[in-house]
Amino acid sequence: MAARLKERYQSEVLPALMEEFKYPNRMAAPRLSKIVVNMGLGEAIQNVKILDAATRELGQVTGQKPVVTRARKSIANFKLRKNMPIGVMVTLRGDRMYEFFDRLVNVALPRVRDFRGLSTKSFDGRGSYTLGLRDQLVFPEVEYGKIEKVKGMNISIVSDAQSDAEALALLRHLGMPFRAEAQRRQAAQEDSKEQAGG
Repeated sequence: MAARLKERYQSEVLPALMEEFKYPNRMAAPRLSKIVVNMGLGEAIQNVKILDAATRELGQVTGQKPVVTRARKSIANFKLRKNMPIGVMVTLRGDRMYEFFDRLVNVALPRVRDFRGLSTKSFDGRGSYTLGLRDQLVFPEVEYGKIEKVKGMNISIVSDAQSDAEALALLRHLGMPFRAEAQRRQAAQEDSKEQAGG
């Protein structure tokens, strides 16, 4: 069975993008290619056991076994040697990518404290969007009692869009809560509360 968001992309998002940007055919429209989730752990230099916990937690969050990333060069000031393990990362494609994106947008981001929407300035000009999360507890898969240390993560959403405007439209149609929309939604909720009260 295909991921729910993948089906929504085919049935709703793709026709909307075709109409908005006047693509000649369906294959020209942008689509998600991969999502890379990365946890950088500088503390792993002193305590290698942190890596085991991070690997377990990232595996729970993404549903895929993470790869340990290693230092590319030695930096004496950080007591870092070449090839030392300093982080974990996962690259998601296909159905797992759509399922993770679905959980990120509908479950994790609304659980972020004081969340007012995502910035639209984090695009790289080539159709990729990167956001950072301060802790892993926004994902319900992570058990509060079992975490040793709060660890943040970077999430890069890579699409094959040719410009930032196309990538923004793609992510917005897929349900990504960008700042202006989040404020509009909040205002609409407040209006409806006032009408219900009045």
